[in-house]
Amino acid sequence: MRSVQVSQPGMPFLVSNTDRPAPGKKQVLIRVSACGICHSDVFVRDGLFPGLSYPRVPGHEVVGVIEKTGEAVLAWKVGDIVGVGWHGGHCFECDSCRKGDFILCEHSRVTGISFDGGYAEYMVSPEEALARVPDGMAKELAAPLLCAGVTTFNALRHSGAVAGDLVAISGIGGLGHLGIQFASKMGLHTVALSSGKEKEALARSLGAHDYIDLSSGDAVTALNKMGGAKVILVTAPNSELASRLVDGLSPNGNMVLVGVDANPLSVSPLQLIGGRKRISGWPSGDAKDSEETLRFAHQAGVRPMVETYPLEEAEKAYQVMISNKARFRVVLTL
Repeated sequence: MRSVQVSQPGMPFLVSNTDRPAPGKKQVLIRVSACGICHSDVFVRDGLFPGLSYPRVPGHEVVGVIEKTGEAVLAWKVGDIVGVGWHGGHCFECDSCRKGDFILCEHSRVTGISFDGGYAEYMVSPEEALARVPDGMAKELAAPLLCAGVTTFNALRHSGAVAGDLVAISGIGGLGHLGIQFASKMGLHTVALSSGKEKEALARSLGAHDYIDLSSGDAVTALNKMGGAKVILVTAPNSELASRLVDGLSPNGNMVLVGVDANPLSVSPLQLIGGRKRISGWPSGDAKDSEETLRFAHQAGVRPMVETYPLEEAEKAYQVMISNKARFRVVLTL
């Protein structure tokens, strides 16, 4: 089979002919139809994730068809259309797993990092990592929802916001363009925050009710004139901006961080205590979360904006993604 591997940290993607893998106990073999290229694939490309072994096939936004089931697989059958996201399995035994909080498993595995992912014609996945893809959903649109989609959808539905609340989405990129759609479809008063007046039309086409141009005014003042944001979903990796936006929260407001920035936030206790405000983070989600994300998106009409490339052009597609030239998600199709 054809697969795209990283032979060692820092090396370009290499298309190779490798043996088709075989599923083990409680595993399935998937014939891959589409796989998103996510910014987190840099962990494999540059060797940034602890314990990585090489060569490794990246890819954790995988959609395909079950080709074969291993021993003791009961809930899935050959022909099922499934997705596999970042969460690649859990131990079932740690405290988080015993509480059903599988995404926080102490021994969790990551698709495309702990084992070979979806930059290939076939891959093997643990059955607990599988999400069912709705009938009729385009594979190239389903794939990005297994990481960017579940991250924004899950963060919003656990943020404390309810229909009618004002929710601000900071950033209109791979995460933000989905966050705007999800927030709008959830019945939230959706305010998009980004730099440049030219982005307003895009934001409104995605479902934003209001737009704040960060380059031409004080976003905090604008949010407070609207009564403050119940939730600010920060999708842009910009800790300096996030620190400023805290003052745009309403009393009991919640800033939820999903955009990863290594720089620290700069917030004083006084900014939080008086209004009983809080700052929280949210990881992606487990297989059930992914399945619910896919179902909601399919029913509500949430659609990622994607650029597609064939498997052989994985290196080119990765460079488009990593240089922020994509609008807005890049997907390999097979």
